[in-house]
Amino acid sequence: MQQNAPTNRKARVVVLKTGTTYPDIRARFGDFDEWFLRGLSDELDITVANAEAGELPGNPEDWDGIVVTGSPAMVSDRAEWSENAGRWLVKAVRSEVPVLGVCYGHQLLAHALGGEAGYHPNGRETGTHEVELLPEAASDVLFLELPEKFPAQLTHRQSVLRLPEGAVLLGRNQFEPHQAFRIGPCAWGVQFHPEFTDAIMSAYLKVQAPDLAREGLDAEALIAGVKPAPDASSLLSRFSRFVQDRIR
Repeated sequence: MQQNAPTNRKARVVVLKTGTTYPDIRARFGDFDEWFLRGLSDELDITVANAEAGELPGNPEDWDGIVVTGSPAMVSDRAEWSENAGRWLVKAVRSEVPVLGVCYGHQLLAHALGGEAGYHPNGRETGTHEVELLPEAASDVLFLELPEKFPAQLTHRQSVLRLPEGAVLLGRNQFEPHQAFRIGPCAWGVQFHPEFTDAIMSAYLKVQAPDLAREGLDAEALIAGVKPAPDASSLLSRFSRFVQDRIR
């Protein structure tokens, strides 16, 4: 277990970047890591490591918190960089370093800890959709102040098909049974995107529109249904506060 003496220093957080967004979206909004930097507290000392390029930043215990981004890659492909990042995350969880995995990060965390990630049997979930919290979330440090139901931005084709042994399911919806989980005292995975703004979500849907039409999804209706998701986005500031408070 990580032990820290009381300190006034900034918590050291590493963002593991596991991919990059569409070129048009990157030109308008920046890339995945920049979206997380906007949502995480500026009171943190944040470093970005490009996990997709093979960068793993030292020992997990060197960090006070770890955030894992989304990716266009697929966890089930078991790319070497991804499997290495997964093994690194297992060390972090065992050392009780706080971890927040988002979308790909959520799936990678589950896979690395003995669960299963793969293609969702019903295809793609994308757009703004409601997440329902389970009773277990009422005592969870990240979720306890959130409403029982809230909108969130989502875009994924793969999912956590089976949670790791010992994981606590915190959230779901009609499409996705594993929207949020915790394993151990301070490692969380969320399928939804707290780093997305509604503008980014709309941009994704516009890029995806041809594929959505082929998949039988109504892109125009999904775009019209996009709305802000402040409760979901608040997870980044909540995680920031948890990490900073933990070293004080």
